[in-house]
Amino acid sequence: MNNRKVGASYEKQAAEFLEKQGYHILERNYRNRMGEIDIIGWDGKYLAFIEVKYRGSDNKGGALEAVDFRKQQRISRTALFYRMQKGILEETPCRFDVVGIEREKILLVKNAFDFCYGNLY
Repeated sequence: MNNRKVGASYEKQAAEFLEKQGYHILERNYRNRMGEIDIIGWDGKYLAFIEVKYRGSDNKGGALEAVDFRKQQRISRTALFYRMQKGILEETPCRFDVVGIEREKILLVKNAFDFCYGNLY
């Protein structure tokens, strides 16, 4: 199985997990010219931008550690573009969550990182 199919399988598993946690999923594999976000959905009043990471072993570190600052910048940039594209008001509360899947265990970290201004373009 290729990496894209493996990733899609774990993203589907994460989306199902999030729905059981009360999230309302709006988008999966959202892409724009700025980048890609695995899952976008509402968790109560928060618009959540969710990165999904899978690790089958600890060789490359844990799944949650895989969302480094550079990846956070890319997700932030993509989220900003998404909000502009969809006309989501600036005062709408948003956050960045990470779902880590390690072997058979699913970990959800709400508000895993803050919006990263950095180099947006």
